[in-house]
Amino acid sequence: MTLPNISEKISPYHLSEEQINFYDDNGYLILRNWIPATMLERLQQAGAAWIADGSQSDGSDAYYDYKFANRSNGNRVMYRVDYVHNKGQIASLELLGSPYVLGVAESLCGNNFVPTYESMVFKQAGDGEAIPWHQDATHPRSHRIFNYDLYLDESRTGGGALRVIPGTQGQKADICGVNDTYGWDHPDAIDVEMEPGDVLLHDVMVVHGSERTHGKALRRTIYYEFRAAEEIIKDGPWDSTWIDQRMRLIPLGLKRFGEAYPDVPAFTWQASHEFRPEMSDDEAAELRVAHLVHMAGSYCSAGDAG
Repeated sequence: MTLPNISEKISPYHLSEEQINFYDDNGYLILRNWIPATMLERLQQAGAAWIADGSQSDGSDAYYDYKFANRSNGNRVMYRVDYVHNKGQIASLELLGSPYVLGVAESLCGNNFVPTYESMVFKQAGDGEAIPWHQDATHPRSHRIFNYDLYLDESRTGGGALRVIPGTQGQKADICGVNDTYGWDHPDAIDVEMEPGDVLLHDVMVVHGSERTHGKALRRTIYYEFRAAEEIIKDGPWDSTWIDQRMRLIPLGLKRFGEAYPDVPAFTWQASHEFRPEMSDDEAAELRVAHLVHMAGSYCSAGDAG
């Protein structure tokens, strides 16, 4: 695996060598109380707006980014919002451009980190959809690929907490075998209990999932995935044009963060010249770059990937 050369913490929001080693060994890392209260509150408000907007949508939009589970009684339960940056809430860009996110991305992916996905996955109050055991994506592991998971609400055992099987990130897993043999009770699985403002970093190949909930509180998590540009060029499934389009989100995020939090030191972006995009003046056009091709994950059935 190609690793960024970080011998010591560059800033309070870069990871230490000890933290990186724990992440590499286990496939996950928890960062407690990572997001300041003011930013967290803005993101909680944004999360509420995304759910409200999705609940009112009829699915006729060509870019229908709201995912629902169908219940036997005919009800639909929303559980995911994709492409959050173009949903009218600038708090998501402020988060993306913050040192609390970009310092971590640089620590794990090096200077040429690319923001490759963004979404909010949640469990509705009263009826929360299950996310079956899975690996987000499988890849040759020449570089790190990780998800940055910001919890907007508390997450508890018995209330939809994410379950992770540490150390399973090294190879493609037999997800059906895990389901058939253990169900949710794999002997090595741990429940990841989180508070609002905590961040979970997880390797896209670590096996994880969460049970359906009944009668429990709302639990929302914002997900940002990052990969090194060098990894995308080497392994796909995208190309240099797509990298250029996705890299445009970083200057937009830096700008929005600076406007919202002028007293907080900005992240110093050090991407190589070859990966720095030439920005347009059309922010709306820059905010959505569709994923026409995906890197395959590992699920027990293809339908679980939604």
